[in-house]
Amino acid sequence: MAALTPAQVAIVRSTAPILKEHGKTITTTFYRNMLGAHPELKNYFSLRNQQTGAQQAALANSVLAYATHIDDLGKLSHAVERIAQKHVSLFIQPEQYQIVGTHLIGAIGEVLGSALTTEIKEAWIAAYGQLANIFIKREGDLYEAAGEWNSWRKFKIVKKEAENDGVTSFYLEPLDGKSLPKFLPGQYVSLQIPIPELDGILQSRQFSLSEAPGNKHLRVSVKLEGPTEEPALEDLAAGKIAGLVSNRLHKRYNVGDEVELSPPCGEFFVNPADTSAAKKPLVLVSAGVGATPLVSIYDSVLASETASRPITWIHGARYSGSSCFVPHILETAKQHDNVTAKIFLEDAKDGDAFDFEGQIDLARLEKDNLLHLDNQEAEYYICGPEDWMVGVRAWLEEKGVPRERQHLELFKTGDI
Repeated sequence: MAALTPAQVAIVRSTAPILKEHGKTITTTFYRNMLGAHPELKNYFSLRNQQTGAQQAALANSVLAYATHIDDLGKLSHAVERIAQKHVSLFIQPEQYQIVGTHLIGAIGEVLGSALTTEIKEAWIAAYGQLANIFIKREGDLYEAAGEWNSWRKFKIVKKEAENDGVTSFYLEPLDGKSLPKFLPGQYVSLQIPIPELDGILQSRQFSLSEAPGNKHLRVSVKLEGPTEEPALEDLAAGKIAGLVSNRLHKRYNVGDEVELSPPCGEFFVNPADTSAAKKPLVLVSAGVGATPLVSIYDSVLASETASRPITWIHGARYSGSSCFVPHILETAKQHDNVTAKIFLEDAKDGDAFDFEGQIDLARLEKDNLLHLDNQEAEYYICGPEDWMVGVRAWLEEKGVPRERQHLELFKTGDI
């Protein structure tokens, strides 16, 4: 495919204000038309995200960002990597980009009408082709790295264990008996289950791996969400049910049952084999179930050649019964002089293990230098609710920590 001409780049960039105004309408039209023409693609999308508009909003924001930065695509590198990793975890294939392109350009035309001139349409066709090629190339590299694991793989639940009042860990072993890849701690897998009431439509969700690599099983720790009672079929079909997959895992899946997994993916990770990081402080900040990817990072680093690096883990929860992995965090910290753990509980009781009552307040840790704010090599890994993470990031930026040294993991569609 020919590269965009300078004139086409200018045209696409000039459409950014139009996309900002009409983006949600365009992407809503796009999904309606594409899924109507290709119902088999429903298996790739969350029913809930379609119903709430989160999927449409995420695509609208991505298209707008592309138009805005089409003459400086380096600014989109993080977003491209995040999306490519997600696509690979769902086994998106190159030929599906043609389907998406056809319906995206069609939706733009349907919404804008005569405002979509031939010149603008041709520019956007070329621009979409360029973007598709970027994703196809990156995803091809990731598929190659995954090796034989190139389709959904069946796993059996061999252990189901409650971690707290709302989080349960599932230990999963591959049915084929083959070995598991050494993933990078912090990464996730996509887990897929059928929804029999909806003609077996498949639904997948991403769950962080909550153990260090190297076992014969993979562990995911899942927070129970959604209704306590069985939902009405019409609500289920309409995507009105929050926590569909997590709820079913908790209530319907037990030892011996099977699920399907994709290979580990994700750009949120630490490489314990990177010995150049041995002296770089590592600060982990988690809220609630946000501890799941961080416990994999924590254990992996402490079992590696970089185990001596200074580590601070700050974890917060509403109450003791909603905290994640705290006994393990604290016991491990006691065994390593270079590790400090601090626990915040909003509703602390006598006998609870905690250091501070209230929500996580990083300012309370400043005076002891536990945050390593004066170290220009310190790295920060943050996981929890979106708004909370944005707040932590802003606080760290005010203290002089650039975004390049802050790593945030988002448990939802889109980016922050």
